[in-house]
Amino acid sequence: MMLSSKSVCQPNSGTWSWWPSWRPTSMSLLKTAEAKILACIKNEVWSRFVTLPNQNRIWTLTVTNKTAQKTSDQASQTPLVMVHGFGGGVGLWIRNLDALSRRRPVYAFDLLGFGRSSRPSFPADASLAEEQFISSIEQWRQSLGLERMILLGHSLGGYLATSYSIQYPERVSHLILVDPWGFPERPQPQPEESSSQDLEVKRPGPPRWVKALLPVVSLFNPLAIIRAAGPWGPGLVNRFRPDFKRKFEDLFDDNTMTEYLYHCNAQTPSGEVGFKALTGYMAWAKRPMLQRVNLLPPSLPVTLLYGASSWMDSSSGKLMAQIRGQDSTRVVLIDDASHHVYADQPEEFNRVVENICNTVD
Repeated sequence: MMLSSKSVCQPNSGTWSWWPSWRPTSMSLLKTAEAKILACIKNEVWSRFVTLPNQNRIWTLTVTNKTAQKTSDQASQTPLVMVHGFGGGVGLWIRNLDALSRRRPVYAFDLLGFGRSSRPSFPADASLAEEQFISSIEQWRQSLGLERMILLGHSLGGYLATSYSIQYPERVSHLILVDPWGFPERPQPQPEESSSQDLEVKRPGPPRWVKALLPVVSLFNPLAIIRAAGPWGPGLVNRFRPDFKRKFEDLFDDNTMTEYLYHCNAQTPSGEVGFKALTGYMAWAKRPMLQRVNLLPPSLPVTLLYGASSWMDSSSGKLMAQIRGQDSTRVVLIDDASHHVYADQPEEFNRVVENICNTVD
């Protein structure tokens, strides 16, 4: 394992060498924004790059309870590994890391191609792009020497966590999926006369930033608009994601969180390219995960957490429970929470996740 704090991200084409000066961002600014967020953590934090055999590096946090660390209480506990969603990074877990590390070590890392991790090229083929993500997670696990883990993934992270668990089920003690993306198949057009008899509960539609990005996803890298906006990019993030400022307003009274989001996503696109490879029309998954959940071992417990007000439809979780059986799959709705459940209702989210973790040891 190689420990370092330097960035490895550089634009890989001289054609676009003017872009860094056009965009008010750098890996150094991302590091600064992240450091301001992580300063809120009260427990012990070890942050470093984990170098993979192919020399890609994964930015990693390990959070441990100060008291438990001294008494070795956490040594025998299965660690919790947290995988962020599309366009995110370790800083988004700031409301959860202290609470969830009370009894066990918590690992959070920036997915390959996102945040401060290396930004390699990704293939355009969906299965190959998915395998590149999964291979990096397994190599990361091997580098850290983790035998088993409780694996938690949000949105895109939930999709990848499920794919990982299918390939390496012996490494996962419990799979926790938080508002996971990419599970249902793209719906077929319905006759107009049946529209009034649709679902029992009509869920809210996607927020406007999602609606704005969906047409872009089909043509360009999803967040190209942020980079193309140049010096207006930070203001664009503030305009389309004011919810992120509100979710963390008791921690920061400025634009810390939206600045962090901007710097995470204004860098050279990489994981974003990988995500685009996974998506088809209007960001539906090319390889829907519901077609594969039957490959998970029946003995592997899975819990799906959805925000009751999320635009991500929880019916996929119910279908997964039908496919796998109710005994091994549970669906939990968290009231007054949208897609970012962990930030909308952090206390309830932490309570539910901690209770799940406590069933493992």
